[in-house]
Amino acid sequence: MSSIAQSPTADMLSPPPPITAEKVKARTRLLAIDALRGLVMLFMLVDHVRETFFLHLQVTDPVDAATTDPGLFFTRLLSTFCAPTFVALTGLSAYLYGQSHTKREVSWFLFTRGLFLLFLELTVVGFAWPTQPIEFPPHAFWLQVIWAIGISMIALSALIHLPRVAQVVVGLAIVCLHNLLDPISFAPGSPMYVPWAMIHERTLIELGNGYTAKTTYPVLPWIGLILLGYASGPWFGRGVESDLRIKRLVRLGLALVIGFVAIRYLNFYGDKPWFHGESALRTTMSFLSLTKYPPSLLFLMPTVGVGCLLLALFEKHQDNWTLPHLAYFGGAPMFFYILHLYVLKVIYNIALAIYGPTKGEVFGVDNLSTVWIWVAILILPLYYPTRWFAGLKQRRRDIWWLKYL
Repeated sequence: MSSIAQSPTADMLSPPPPITAEKVKARTRLLAIDALRGLVMLFMLVDHVRETFFLHLQVTDPVDAATTDPGLFFTRLLSTFCAPTFVALTGLSAYLYGQSHTKREVSWFLFTRGLFLLFLELTVVGFAWPTQPIEFPPHAFWLQVIWAIGISMIALSALIHLPRVAQVVVGLAIVCLHNLLDPISFAPGSPMYVPWAMIHERTLIELGNGYTAKTTYPVLPWIGLILLGYASGPWFGRGVESDLRIKRLVRLGLALVIGFVAIRYLNFYGDKPWFHGESALRTTMSFLSLTKYPPSLLFLMPTVGVGCLLLALFEKHQDNWTLPHLAYFGGAPMFFYILHLYVLKVIYNIALAIYGPTKGEVFGVDNLSTVWIWVAILILPLYYPTRWFAGLKQRRRDIWWLKYL
């Protein structure tokens, strides 16, 4: 959810002028990147609305393909593209930022922004989750995607000084081999328990006096992915022709998707085994049920692969009228992230006050279609403030702290 690179958004104090074909072509790389980021922001909105109003039907990780309703399964599946796309594009954006800054400046920015994201996760974001009780300070800290991106950016601030070949080798080694570490675990009280929970094991850390921290997003695979995103940066350099970049993205995307199908079919590495279900649908669901916390090799291959194909599609069809609108969401992702969480929190607490807990101890709705209706209702109210803030970032480059958002 990071947007280091310049976004293709225009001045938003007044209605934006039409984006001409010439302007779009001149900024095609950045428009495609922001549009892809904006699309997955909307996927994230779907998932967070689901978590808000369907909390009584929580899904496991990986999702139980044998028992989960197919509609709920595929709604959840949509969100799997969010975190991998954000993290990979964060690495790519860091490279693009470096085209107009020294490597030392990029390293310092990554380090300080990473620290800033850790602060946000423990404060502003931590208070924002819609169904969490309102308490100050909170007794449970959820170390989620903002935390993981922050740690990954801090790690990347050092790793960008490696030669590009070494970046590719290290990134691939982490992403491809980290599942070999799955059997390793440490008991509470072990000196390695807390660091291992941060790095590779989703678990609960007791902080004392009733305070806990949940390592929802162990960071090791995300560090590998952000490094590969950075290493892909030369594909997006100013001197690279758009057609060549599109061909590379399509080849990489297809290779990742086909590679996923082959490795997944063999059922020997990269995630929990799949099974033949009572129907073709259940078998397909099992095949696609992948581990996100931490992301397995087989989780990252199709999600990053589809992301590459979408990025190529967006760059190829740069004149499509929807892309600038998606790019507004992608031009201010942190603003959108915080805004939508607090909007959902207000809506949830109003509903809880009016109707009470309708599903056990929480408020919930009966039909998944209600979730999609709420997504449709919220898009425009979230779109206009996000568009305004994206424009503010472009207009006021003299306000240094805006780039951290």
